[in-house]
Amino acid sequence: MAESPAKALRRILDSPGVHLGPACFNSLSAKLVERAGFDYCFTSGFSISAARLGLPDVGLISFGEMMDQGRQIIQAVSIPIIADGDNGYGNAMNVKRTVREAIRAGYAGIFLEDQVSPKACGHTRGRKVVPRDEAVMRIKAAIDARKESGSDIVIIARTDSRQAVSFDESLWRSQAFADVGADVLLIDALASREEMKAFCEIAPSVPKMANLLEGGGKTPILSPTELKDVGFKIAAYPLSLMGVSIRAMQNALTAIKGGQIPSHGSIPTFEEIKDIVGFNSYYEEETRYATNTDQVSSQNDVKNKSFNLRFFEDPNFLVVF
Repeated sequence: MAESPAKALRRILDSPGVHLGPACFNSLSAKLVERAGFDYCFTSGFSISAARLGLPDVGLISFGEMMDQGRQIIQAVSIPIIADGDNGYGNAMNVKRTVREAIRAGYAGIFLEDQVSPKACGHTRGRKVVPRDEAVMRIKAAIDARKESGSDIVIIARTDSRQAVSFDESLWRSQAFADVGADVLLIDALASREEMKAFCEIAPSVPKMANLLEGGGKTPILSPTELKDVGFKIAAYPLSLMGVSIRAMQNALTAIKGGQIPSHGSIPTFEEIKDIVGFNSYYEEETRYATNTDQVSSQNDVKNKSFNLRFFEDPNFLVVF
């Protein structure tokens, strides 16, 4: 029997070392993560909102749109995918539905935050969090939804209170999340290595996640060895794929506008692109179902092409459009 996505993710969490996870935003980016050899992948609400809507991650993208995008991503790969569950899209009851739908979609894990609605993107201004008791009840509701569904989906409890309130408040909330049964803890926007270390020292039996916002976030970008030494188990890189995609598209558009094509080396060959999106796998599988009719059709296609070529090359034929 195949290993469930959640079980695969739990196996990763139980294995030694720190495990790096880029964030994807569509099926193609998820396939690239898998092809690169990563064991798991996150979805990024920031990047999905940007790619799907062309809008900022400020609560404009809906629960249904995020779930639809997630289903497509999950179907495209075999590695475990962790959902960006935002703030659960409402109160504790909304959180339960969000978790149940994530389970049905096939997610291995989901992280849920304690922001108000509408939410703000991590590391940006204007973040506000719900009161302590409501934040804890959201995580308890998520765990109850998991139990009621008979699932083992990994619940990652995130607090944004470091930026919204204080570092001490974020430590208190993280410990409270651990006490009600969260599987992994995350404090967003930790501002120094010292804060990262202090975070990893609370609830020592619960794995810690680092959110390493590239290109100017508030959290120091530590190396994998440094992350392991500090005490982290998993690390997310939320903007790398979206960021380089934006820059690559801008460069390509500049080249085309100037009457050129993207420079050699900046664009894969057509054969490479076909292989990445799955043409070769499709052709290989297609041969398993070939029939005599397919062979006859193929031969007829060749004959028709040959006839059409002679037809247009013969000056005795008159073509009327």
